[in-house]
Amino acid sequence: MSRCPRWEALDVLEAAPDGPVAFGTDLSPAGLLAAYRAGVYPFPASDEYTRALNEVVFADQVQEGRIRLVGEESADPYAVSWWSPDPRPVLPVSATHLSRSLARRLRNRLPWSTSLDRRFEQVVRECRAGRVPLWLTDELIASLVRLHDLGHAHSVEVWEDGEDGDLIGGVFGIQVGSVFSMDSMFFHRPGASKVAVTDLAARFAQAGGVLLDAQRDSPHVHDLGGILVPREQYVRHLRRSLRNGLPMPTALLPARRLAQPTGAR
Repeated sequence: MSRCPRWEALDVLEAAPDGPVAFGTDLSPAGLLAAYRAGVYPFPASDEYTRALNEVVFADQVQEGRIRLVGEESADPYAVSWWSPDPRPVLPVSATHLSRSLARRLRNRLPWSTSLDRRFEQVVRECRAGRVPLWLTDELIASLVRLHDLGHAHSVEVWEDGEDGDLIGGVFGIQVGSVFSMDSMFFHRPGASKVAVTDLAARFAQAGGVLLDAQRDSPHVHDLGGILVPREQYVRHLRRSLRNGLPMPTALLPARRLAQPTGAR
């Protein structure tokens, strides 16, 4: 069994490409931020069955030191698994785009608007609603809200008929310098989550950001312009990234602008 006292001591490049790279229970704001800076994100067990399954499936690899334990010794290390897949799905902000059909709908008839950090906790809870497994636990949400208060976590909101209308989509995640790691998104209207991600890319690019980290690969990510990069390349970029946050514009803006060519937004 191998234990790392801190995330800085874990070399994720040595870990298996398709399973958890570590187990550990520290979901504090400081611990969470350190993990993201190391290129790792959490997946808390939603119930006792999932926690027990982690132990049954991965205990041998933990005992052999192939999966590390991070943080102080805990009676329940299998409650939170930590992941850093290889390859890593990312969206270069300069290449993130809407489909032609969604762009056409925005130009022609959708009166949607977008904003930044107007309803962070609401976006997080909308992302949790109805999801199985329920990895957005109360403890994780509390730490995310604290990181938002400290300026490290952000959300984009998509509104129908302006901010006085309904919240119909959003995305949230944690910023590490010129990388933004997206944790989850939601939509109540078709295309609203894709508008949220494209808006995030536009705002992040304006602030000097370079990459959106999608964490998990999916057709949705590829539709937006996502690509797969080796984990080593992603972690190398993350280590070069500025530690200080880059301020993004927060204004309420028309979503229609996202249907224009990148340079005209």
